Amino acid sequence: MRIYAASIAALTLVATASAFSPSHLNGNALLSSRRSTVASTAIGTAINESPTALSSSLSTDPAIAELYKRRSRPEYVPGRISDPDYVRIFDTTLRDGEQSPGATLTSSEKLQIARNLAKLGVDIIEAGFPIASPDDFAAVKQIADVVGREVFDDGYVPVIAGLSRANEKDIQRAWDAVRGADRPRIHTFIATSEIHMRSKLNKTPDEVVAIAVNAVTFAKSLGCDDIEFSPEDAGR
Repeated sequence: MRIYAASIAALTLVATASAFSPSHLNGNALLSSRRSTVASTAIGTAINESPTALSSSLSTDPAIAELYKRRSRPEYVPGRISDPDYVRIFDTTLRDGEQSPGATLTSSEKLQIARNLAKLGVDIIEAGFPIASPDDFAAVKQIADVVGREVFDDGYVPVIAGLSRANEKDIQRAWDAVRGADRPRIHTFIATSEIHMRSKLNKTPDEVVAIAVNAVTFAKSLGCDDIEFSPEDAGR
């Protein structure tokens, strides 16, 4: 199961941490808003000084530490989740989200957002579309080389994905951008709806299937063990 959260970066760290805290899920009363604001301000300051420090480890107050405690997660294995109750979060803020009007981001802003997504515990961060421009390639590479290698004290490190069309040039560019991460992923796609295959690609279904297979095979040949394929417009 994959959840797209293109607007997750618009949430503050405090609000999201509260929303996903065990006390919220169990229906217990949360700390007062004033207490939470004071605590989160202090924690936020400390987090800015330590990119991989968890909020739960920065407070001496047990109640606050529990509020910000990050739950354990199953070991990351591409394409497999050992815990049937676990939902893996795939965030597209830095790629699909940037296509929103007025949402253009600088490389430093993208890095900051990626770091905050990692602090939220997002499993997979789609960092961008490396073939789109030299700037996008550089931003994705920076996120992979920095955020993709910052291991938290609970052992977590996010998967960093780069988007590519189903052709070798795109896939190679995506791999060059994300390969520096501890957990790199190539996300490749091709249109599969009847109208797109006919009017946009001028391909038959069999030809599209062959292109998809070749794309995944090529990505695998580069040494990438985590490959995602999306059939664009498949639901039409």
